[in-house]
Amino acid sequence: MFYHILYPMSEQVALFNVFRYITFRSFLAFVIATFVSIVWGKRFIAYMKMKQFGQAIRDDGPESHFKKKGTPTLGGIFIIGSVLTSALFVGNYTSLSFVITLLVMTSFFVLGWVDDYLKVIKKNSDGVSAKVKLVWQFTTAIIASYFLLEFEVVNSKLYFPFFKEPVMDLGLYGYMAFASFVIVGSSNAVNLTDGLDGLVTGPVITSASTLGILSYLAGHVKISNYLLIPYVESSAELTVLCAAIVGASVGFLWYNCNPAQIFMGDVGSLSLGGALGMIAVLTKNEFLFVIIGGVFVMEAISVILQVGSFKLRKKRIFKMAPIHHHFELLGWPEPKVIVRFWIISIMLSILALATLKLR
Repeated sequence: MFYHILYPMSEQVALFNVFRYITFRSFLAFVIATFVSIVWGKRFIAYMKMKQFGQAIRDDGPESHFKKKGTPTLGGIFIIGSVLTSALFVGNYTSLSFVITLLVMTSFFVLGWVDDYLKVIKKNSDGVSAKVKLVWQFTTAIIASYFLLEFEVVNSKLYFPFFKEPVMDLGLYGYMAFASFVIVGSSNAVNLTDGLDGLVTGPVITSASTLGILSYLAGHVKISNYLLIPYVESSAELTVLCAAIVGASVGFLWYNCNPAQIFMGDVGSLSLGGALGMIAVLTKNEFLFVIIGGVFVMEAISVILQVGSFKLRKKRIFKMAPIHHHFELLGWPEPKVIVRFWIISIMLSILALATLKLR
């Protein structure tokens, strides 16, 4: 709450005027989230080991994963906890964009926690059913989308990369359905990507960094007009949240890099994916997010193709889905798969930013 407490005091103490700058608060959000994540993470891992709350490993997965059985999981708790701690200090809670994104992330966090609790602590391998997950996710996304439109945080117009003007107006219900699909799709795609040590964390960092830049640009009248991108009032405040996500993820990667000391779990992947999807909607970059989060999209499509092919033709396209397991079974060492996916994510983020001048 530094912003709401200290910034009003800037008339008496000039130093506190720095809290009005989004760039300063974003830097502070990154530092706080990184520090809290690293410090809290060490203690959290020790606690999980003491309680013997470890990850179960699929019997049909790559043999190299069998040695990971029992590795502590639920690391998403200290990722999201670090994000919320950082946001508590430097977030601007008068921004509806900021608040609604936090609420969506928290809702998906609760869903992921319940799922992981059933699987890890209660030893129920099924966890929350797929139907219940989707109902929870779509209910959250639909409510959030409705409030975005009702309070005119965003409009119902659809923007496409390379085009200066909106391509169509979906209307209230059409845009609610579209935005909900983006948010839920992002959440589940990130969840599917979480399968190797640090694999999902790298793309989360690059995606959040890119969306943070886009949030700042969309929330600046002069810059958005110059770049011919839609101006979204208060979206710049999402830059602070993106910086917190990057910081918390960097702190988590300290322990999650190969060989991982802890796994993220659904509690982290579902909530981070939901937050990224929400930010893409709020900045009117739903289609550009397909490029930014290309690794997530690739992982999700590989699962859809694999399941569809097996149901229709009784044949598999990949040796195993999601696709990162396919490359493992081709003989790629796990670190090579991870780093190459990170490289792809970085390249896609740069490509997405490059499109800003092609409108």
